[in-house]
Amino acid sequence: MPTFTTTTMASRNDNLNLQKLILNPSTGSSIVTINVGGQIFQTTDQTLTLAGPSSLFSQLSELTHLGPHFIDRDPELFSILLSLLRTGNLPSKAKSYDLQDLIEESKFYKIESLLVNSLSNPSQFDPFNLQETLILPLNSRDTASAVATTPYGTLHVSHGSKITSFDWSLQRKSTTLTQFTAIDSMLAISPNLVATGATDFSGLQILDLEKKGFVLETLNWENVTKSGSTVQAIGSSNDMLFTSFESSRRNSNSIMVYDLKTFSPVTEIGHYEIFGADLDSAIPATKLKWVESYNVVMAAGSHSGPSGVLGNVKFWDIRSGNVVWEFKEKVDCFSDITVSDSLSSIFKVGVNSGEVFNADLRKLGSEGHDSWVCLGDDRKVGNVRKEGVGCKIEAHGNQVFCSKGGDIELWSEVVMGSLRKREEGLPERVFRKNLMGRVKDMEGSRVTNLAFGGNKMFVTRKDRQSVEVWQSSVRGF
Repeated sequence: MPTFTTTTMASRNDNLNLQKLILNPSTGSSIVTINVGGQIFQTTDQTLTLAGPSSLFSQLSELTHLGPHFIDRDPELFSILLSLLRTGNLPSKAKSYDLQDLIEESKFYKIESLLVNSLSNPSQFDPFNLQETLILPLNSRDTASAVATTPYGTLHVSHGSKITSFDWSLQRKSTTLTQFTAIDSMLAISPNLVATGATDFSGLQILDLEKKGFVLETLNWENVTKSGSTVQAIGSSNDMLFTSFESSRRNSNSIMVYDLKTFSPVTEIGHYEIFGADLDSAIPATKLKWVESYNVVMAAGSHSGPSGVLGNVKFWDIRSGNVVWEFKEKVDCFSDITVSDSLSSIFKVGVNSGEVFNADLRKLGSEGHDSWVCLGDDRKVGNVRKEGVGCKIEAHGNQVFCSKGGDIELWSEVVMGSLRKREEGLPERVFRKNLMGRVKDMEGSRVTNLAFGGNKMFVTRKDRQSVEVWQSSVRGF
């Protein structure tokens, strides 16, 4: 704990005491004088208490009656952090300083959380101004297989049998060796905990990366044949963890629901057994997405058979264990699929056409409603050239991001007509496409992962041992 020294003034006259105890008429806050590295700063105790009760700023506020305080630290960095307290944002001059210096100084004053909020707040995500700003090398021969992020930008990347982690400021934290040959599914539970699984390794593992990959829990699905259970997909809500399991014999599958805090099983949904050659009877879910507004989880999966790529999409009510909506994909099955809670829509990329499709959740189940609407060139829908193979699609906020080879498209809804007409008739929705980034940004191999954390987008590509960081050019370092 750093020490603060009280400066003994040569003259303790009434004027000086009045200066130290003067009240701000609008807030009732007393003025606090602080000497940092020989430079005098004045602020109010109300400003200092905004840092939180555990911060050193709050301690300064509590010591106002002892006189001016001396702190042997850099006054320029203190000035920036004091401005952060006053406005909630970093001043423009902060960009001329090294971010790591600011981070270390914020840790000293115990206000790192305020700095995180200023630099990595998800509300500052600007989808129309994203550009590739940084490349994070993985220092490995293996390319990234899975990416997991937290809301404020902590990043975990699996490559081969390892997981490399970066903190919210994208400083490398650690590289952890796991028991997996390769990780296919990964979900960040917290900045230090990840749920991991693979299609060739039995069980879902909860790893503590701060403890060098210590296996906190191993979760297994007890199938009928008593064979191992491999992980096909992982998802979560605020309090539940969803895991899609398939038996090692590939003759049965299920979705298990666990408590996100205790990892104890809550319920089992979607248990299917495959009988004979009827493969369509039990396609395991390879993507799980929670839809908060509807209190359902989307489970989607597909497989390639003699008649082409087939799949299904089911929305499960966890409380009842019933399917609320279901799509059977036969004409232009999805290469990838996602759901947007804020847009109340499902989006897919057709494996044959490579086009983006939308299905409005508000209209599902209504009589005569055609579920999927092509947002692009619907003349291509009937072809079988498989232009969508390998395409990725993810929803973030009010936008949808779709990769086509090495390019990334941004789809946004265009508001049409008056609000009253939209509420009454729910007309067909209109989405428009934008190609992201500058020309030189897009000169890359096929995109393999799209992920979002804080105010950033993370991209991995085939045969690249690195992660691209896409960030708004307006803010940030």
